[in-house]
Amino acid sequence: MAEEISGLRRDYQLAQLKEDEMLTDPIEQFQIWLKQVIDWGIKDPTAMTVATVSPDGQPSQRIVLLKQVDERGFVFYTNYESRKAQELSINNKISLHFPWHFAERQVKVCGVAQKVSTAESLKYFSSRPEESQLAAWASSQSRPIDSRSMLMAQFARMKEKFKNGQIPLPDFWGGYRVVPHEIEFWQGGSHRLHDRLVYQKNEQNQWLMSRLMP
Repeated sequence: MAEEISGLRRDYQLAQLKEDEMLTDPIEQFQIWLKQVIDWGIKDPTAMTVATVSPDGQPSQRIVLLKQVDERGFVFYTNYESRKAQELSINNKISLHFPWHFAERQVKVCGVAQKVSTAESLKYFSSRPEESQLAAWASSQSRPIDSRSMLMAQFARMKEKFKNGQIPLPDFWGGYRVVPHEIEFWQGGSHRLHDRLVYQKNEQNQWLMSRLMP
């Protein structure tokens, strides 16, 4: 297997990143890239890896979906009792990664996570399909469970419990907004000479762009 995978590679030749073609605001630049991958028809264009760190320094990653991005930051939703939420309650530093391999692009975001308002969480929760709302109630995220049948039984109980009315927002569920201080745009380059342009905020809260070696 080692020999089989060691030779797996491809050359990247789709595009190059040029400083004078990038916007001065990296969130606006990200929105352009996101719209492009949506328009290109990629599945799960908003899927991103979320990385947090445990109290003993162990990084942990999982994939979630981006649900909003604007000048304030990047928003996702989760169970506030999950592993990532527990880790963020101790250390709110966080990293996001968007792996748009088909476009030979990646975006990395570094920042801090802040809980969104209850009103924002409720607005998004109410927009979810009913089954997704019930799933939020049924799952004690990151907790051990003996079998899938037990999870489905809990889902059935929640469905019965809320069958006659609107499903309320769980008090253990809501959103995080990642407020970035660093955003890196990566474009694959031929011969592994990739383009990496990183935006970082200075002490005056201004975005400055620089190029990194691949």
